[in-house]
Amino acid sequence: MTKRIKVRTLLLGGFITLLFVGLFVRVYWVQVGPKGAFWLNQARQTWVTSKPLPHERGTISDRNGVVLAADTTSYTLALSPKVINQLEKDHPTWRLLDQIVSKVHLVLGKSESEIRTAIAAKKADGTYYSQREIRPEGWKMDKEVAERLMAFRDEMRELTNQKDVGIYFNEEQKRYYPNKSLASQILGYEDKDGNAIIGLEKTLDEVLRGEDGHITYEKDGISTQLAGGVVDVKQAVDGKDVALTLDRDIQYYMEQALQQAYKQYNPISITAIAADPKTMDILGMVSLPNFDPNAYWDYSSNQEAFKNNAIQSVYEPGSTFKIMTLAAAVEEGLFDPNASYKSGSISISSKDKPIHDHNYSGWGTITYLEGLKRSSNVAFVKLGYEMLGKEKFAQYINSFGFGAKTGIELQGEVLGKTSLTWNRDFASATFGQGVTVTPIQQVAAVAAVANGGKLMQPHIVKSITDPMTGEKTVTEPKVIRQVISEATSKQVGEYLEQVVSDTKIGTGRNAYIPGYRIAGKTGTAQVVVNGSYSEDKYVVSFIGYAPVEDPKIVLYILVDQPDIPLAGGSSVAAPIFKEIMEQALRHLGIQPNLDDVETEGKDAEDSAEAAEVTISVPDVTGMTAEQAASEMSGRSLNAEVLGKGAKVLQQLPKANSVIPSSQRIYLLTEKTLNSVPNLSGMSLRDALEMCSLLGAKCLTNGEGYVVAQQVGKANGETVITLTLAPPGQEEAALQALAAQRDGAQGDEAEDSEDEGAESEAGESEGG
Repeated sequence: MTKRIKVRTLLLGGFITLLFVGLFVRVYWVQVGPKGAFWLNQARQTWVTSKPLPHERGTISDRNGVVLAADTTSYTLALSPKVINQLEKDHPTWRLLDQIVSKVHLVLGKSESEIRTAIAAKKADGTYYSQREIRPEGWKMDKEVAERLMAFRDEMRELTNQKDVGIYFNEEQKRYYPNKSLASQILGYEDKDGNAIIGLEKTLDEVLRGEDGHITYEKDGISTQLAGGVVDVKQAVDGKDVALTLDRDIQYYMEQALQQAYKQYNPISITAIAADPKTMDILGMVSLPNFDPNAYWDYSSNQEAFKNNAIQSVYEPGSTFKIMTLAAAVEEGLFDPNASYKSGSISISSKDKPIHDHNYSGWGTITYLEGLKRSSNVAFVKLGYEMLGKEKFAQYINSFGFGAKTGIELQGEVLGKTSLTWNRDFASATFGQGVTVTPIQQVAAVAAVANGGKLMQPHIVKSITDPMTGEKTVTEPKVIRQVISEATSKQVGEYLEQVVSDTKIGTGRNAYIPGYRIAGKTGTAQVVVNGSYSEDKYVVSFIGYAPVEDPKIVLYILVDQPDIPLAGGSSVAAPIFKEIMEQALRHLGIQPNLDDVETEGKDAEDSAEAAEVTISVPDVTGMTAEQAASEMSGRSLNAEVLGKGAKVLQQLPKANSVIPSSQRIYLLTEKTLNSVPNLSGMSLRDALEMCSLLGAKCLTNGEGYVVAQQVGKANGETVITLTLAPPGQEEAALQALAAQRDGAQGDEAEDSEDEGAESEAGESEGG
């Protein structure tokens, strides 16, 4: 018996020994043998994991640092067919599936049938999918939309007492444009796949894009990183930040004025460009119709909304082109303002039809200066065709830049037609007929007239900064050539000023702004239809600059075929120019120089304004709301905390602003606000900033500080109407507002009379 036990023990021991020997041999073979490297790699795939480190695309901001485009957090909705159908099966009385379908349909607008199809999706083996993303409606949703669905998920969790109800939100990055349609064609957009499509987003894609990084590390069985494991990290490289020459406030003034005109005149398009004539920094550029890059897909049926007419369309300039003819004639010593000529019509040759003034019978024998004021075509045929001559005139056209693209940093710039063949071509071109130019070419040329004779290259990129190194590349002004002398520039400015300041015969009189010296010229060009000029379709425009003595801004307004009879640059474009130019000049700190009559009675107001105590605003960003409020109170400043956050994220007015001590300061503790605070006492700039934070459209009346506000809704969008007045004039502004509301019906009748007056002005408009 004992012997058998010993034998069995030996056999079992031998078997176990052989087993371990075989195991050790096998381990050795796997780790060291010819396939050791292969099995090591297979093992690494089990315990090594890699995660991406996402980069941030560079921001785009205006010249003052106001963000126009940046990355932000977004959410993609995913539903779980597996979870939802199991819960529906186990608890049919909850009607979970029907509730989810209904809510997603209401919030996202996706059809209920498509949502049910997604929830019913199965794999090839007949089992339900774990997740199905709801695209495109639930793809990269804004936080506000996602929060509505998150709140619904919480309700379902309470109803079912289940943490997992099959509703998930995947956090991602997406491009966000906080000012919606503002400067949309300039900025362009990035689609949800991360592709830059148009505008600067595409042109500067390599600059803005950046590069993702990754981290690779060893993990244990529950995916926890091993303390002593190998770690390989490649840091993400963020894109570079781009600052534009645009001024967000001037861009806003332009868009507001143009949108009103677009509704009033119903044109094919309307375009405006504002620039600093000394540097050709583009301060504003608007083309309507436009689009909201946050919802670009809503405009797929209207491709014109994506077109930047400022650089991508050509037009016959009409009489605004006379500025170049005038400048050339003055430069060559050929323009005598007091010399006279016979207006009405002029014959080029016996073969060609006579060229007429817009007033066919003319004004008799008049001086060339009066011909300029009245926008006489005959005067400019004599100056450009007869006096300058064809060759010299053609040289000036090219010298002013009309024979080449401007080179602005925007994609898709086109080139107009300036080649002239026949005598009639040259004669017609002197007053802007028979040639085509882009608005940006026109602005660059008139800027040369304004700035002392230098043709500058327009640019819209102010600087590019690497956020990693702080290295900044600044775009310097570039002079292309000297076109006319400084003396000629000054003289032409004085002549063009009289086109605006002569309120009796000047075609630009509707652009006159009391207290400012404005130089400008109207334009009314017939549209070519089927090879001949239409009798009732016009492109009307106005271009000018101010102040004449030291030009700070050149502004061009072009309205393509306004839907009104007798449309002219004087009646349609000049008033738009006036509205924008006055706001822009005040924004740039250029105050009107009013004469004694206009300033009478204002001494007391000025004294009151001077007596107003001012104070510099401290920087409290980053402080807790309590600390910030205490800091403001200690300086006798009135501060209001907006939002329920713990820390101050932003303050209005900004740090170091000098404000009246009575002005309220707002401390924002949340990125988005849901209610409109009292904006009384705010400057226009700060009020516009607040409207931007609220995602509201802002309409303004007056200048100075906010004295009244009205909040309403239009097409689902919050609209805030602000009334502003200079210090000391608050009561008068409020009384005027009350009178305006009381007399609304009377105002409508006056508006009708004004339209009639504009039509009469249009009849006296030059070619």
